[in-house]
Amino acid sequence: MFRLLRFYSPIALLHLYVGARLIPDLLITGWPAVVAVSWWLLVSAIVIPFAFNSRPSAMRWVSVVLAWTGLIAMGMFSSLFVLTLLRDGALLGGFTLSLFLVIEEPLQQFRAWSALAVPLIATLLTAVGFVNARRRAKVRSVDVPIAGLPAALHGFTIAQISDVHIGKTIKGRHLNAIVDAVNGLNADMVAITGDLVDGTVAELSMHTASLARLNSRHGSFFVTGNHEYYSGVRSWVNEIRRLGLRVLMNEHVVLDHEGSDVVIAGVTDFNAGHFDDSHQSDPVAALAGAPADAGVNVLLAHQPRSAFAAHAAGYDLQLSGHTHGGQFLPWNFFVRFQQPFTAGLHRLGKLWVYTSRGTGYWGPPKRLGAPSEITHLRLVPA
Repeated sequence: MFRLLRFYSPIALLHLYVGARLIPDLLITGWPAVVAVSWWLLVSAIVIPFAFNSRPSAMRWVSVVLAWTGLIAMGMFSSLFVLTLLRDGALLGGFTLSLFLVIEEPLQQFRAWSALAVPLIATLLTAVGFVNARRRAKVRSVDVPIAGLPAALHGFTIAQISDVHIGKTIKGRHLNAIVDAVNGLNADMVAITGDLVDGTVAELSMHTASLARLNSRHGSFFVTGNHEYYSGVRSWVNEIRRLGLRVLMNEHVVLDHEGSDVVIAGVTDFNAGHFDDSHQSDPVAALAGAPADAGVNVLLAHQPRSAFAAHAAGYDLQLSGHTHGGQFLPWNFFVRFQQPFTAGLHRLGKLWVYTSRGTGYWGPPKRLGAPSEITHLRLVPA
């Protein structure tokens, strides 16, 4: 009971805060707005806990509806809460000005229309974010300049997908469209940089089957993300291998491309050692024994913060994901406090780091200011 209260109490208190800040001023605009916002806050507080805690039931559609409703409500409430905080900041500023200027009437008008604007804007942002999240990720083309790149590797291409998060709301049909788009790129290799799934093999294997159709010159390579460790990593490693992908766990392969060597190394998730001591992430070990004269050394590492060890180990390029680019405003401004790179191509000494914004989404089906992507990287001479 205590654990249940500890889980529900913060959600209820945050909803009470929003209601207390908006509903009294909504009375100025009329009862329909008060009823609509009050009803939504009540439903939201009830269903959000089901976003991640719904379990398969005899009536499968009940679990599906609860999960979808809870996740959409979570995305909606995120915007509602942030906008309420911003409104309170503006009201505080207005109150401060009222100590020096006569602005009682304009301030009262602002209280009324802003109390209505906050839920309306939150609804609009949620709707736009839903459309952005649910459509298939667009292809993003990126040139990576590599110093001393052999002529044989000029134009070597990598198709990267990351953070698909197949699970409660992303299913096989969505992944199937992603696979079609990747195959259409005719890349030299495919890299999947973790967080492919949110659920067990038994629950999701039918939805990941299309990975077997991935097609490229040198094959497809996979590294684990933190969510694989929440979902039964050993079973997923076996399943992904069964589908024909090469899983790189602190190891590398050497690709012969037009007579020049490309080293493709991969590490387990940055925090994998917390789940399994034998899975401790190690970029140095992943490169051990690789040819010293390789044309380029590429590391697949789920989290961007592996870059510091990758730079010390002598890699030329690291491909990562994990951040989702923040997924939706304003959280993209906070990712940098947890990871060194939020999204896109960055330099760390001689190492290039590309961080994908993710090909799917996690949690709320919502993307704003951080579009999903299928990344088409091309190596070019510096």
